[in-house]
Amino acid sequence: MMEGLNDNQTLKITLKTFFGLEGVLSEELIELGYNNPVMLNRAVQIQGTWKDVYRLNLHVSCAIAILVEVTSFKLKHADELYAKCMKIDWTKWFDISKTFAVKGAVFSNLFSHSQLPLLKLKDAIADTFRNKFGERPNVQTKTPQVMFDLYINQDVVTVSLNTSGTPLFQRGYRTSTGEAPINEVVAAGLIRMSGWDKKQPFLDPFCGSGTLLIEAAFYATGIPSNIERQHFAFKNFKNFDAGLWEELQEAAKKRIVALPCEILGSDINAEVITKARRNLRALPFGRFIETKIASYDELSKEGVFIITNPPYGERLKVDVSELYEGVGSWLKHAMSTSTCWIISSSEEGLKSVGLKPDKKIRLYNGELECSFRKYSVYAGSKKIKE
Repeated sequence: MMEGLNDNQTLKITLKTFFGLEGVLSEELIELGYNNPVMLNRAVQIQGTWKDVYRLNLHVSCAIAILVEVTSFKLKHADELYAKCMKIDWTKWFDISKTFAVKGAVFSNLFSHSQLPLLKLKDAIADTFRNKFGERPNVQTKTPQVMFDLYINQDVVTVSLNTSGTPLFQRGYRTSTGEAPINEVVAAGLIRMSGWDKKQPFLDPFCGSGTLLIEAAFYATGIPSNIERQHFAFKNFKNFDAGLWEELQEAAKKRIVALPCEILGSDINAEVITKARRNLRALPFGRFIETKIASYDELSKEGVFIITNPPYGERLKVDVSELYEGVGSWLKHAMSTSTCWIISSSEEGLKSVGLKPDKKIRLYNGELECSFRKYSVYAGSKKIKE
């Protein structure tokens, strides 16, 4: 059990992510100095202190949420859950004036309904406050100030504090989005997964509102991806150390005088380029990123590194076969000696590219199962059709 609030205690920290990003999240943690991360399903686990919790929320780009384990125990039957949760002093974690919620996942035959354990934990927290103070904190399911994560796998129960609150892909820089935006955490994961060296010119010819451009710039400059984000759930905990948080923010890189490489974005849609420029304006590297209103096939440049999220035909109605065939032709004839990674949920579209991929990686963009594929374009490339 981890009920104390000692800043130097060792915490079990779980970083939640999307399917397929566990490996790049582990690599990112090793870069940040955390050795031996343990990969789980859609998560990576490490040990650390509260200082690490603050630092991870600020710096990690490939995680959705940072959880700190409060307690873990085994159940023999469903009725034990409430009784065991009542043994924890929940009042140590947050003040009665704060709103709270319980979310999570239940994979257990002990419970007839997956929502029942969440209600039991909520009642235990509320009743602990009522027993101690004669009143209980309010539950707020949409935007709680304090969120508990309940995970039950058969007879093993784990209760954690979600120290992030709203998902970490809500970076705080976005003022507007396009119709089919890519998730920021997915974008950061793709960039790391691609092996981009932060030196080769980076291009997204379907840049939309600029997510891949922005995440590439965070990665290339070393500026933390959550530097613009104001809201973190740990600020609502009783043990929040404002001085330590300020110290970590002050130590973070916030300014640059130039990018280490070119970062370029284009889109045929003038409206989304306006949105991209608006998003870039608020960021320390925004003025160094070039954006233009242009169709992909108006560009011609050798030796660039392309990562792009073209329309899948899901929300933006396009003829995907024709579009992807055009992209393949453009790569062969106008983008000599370049590397191109394409993420798409359209198998039909990807087959139409007409280049044999060097690599295929399965992952998700939101609810859509996608393939992330690498194409190497050589001088005068005539690679075999897939």
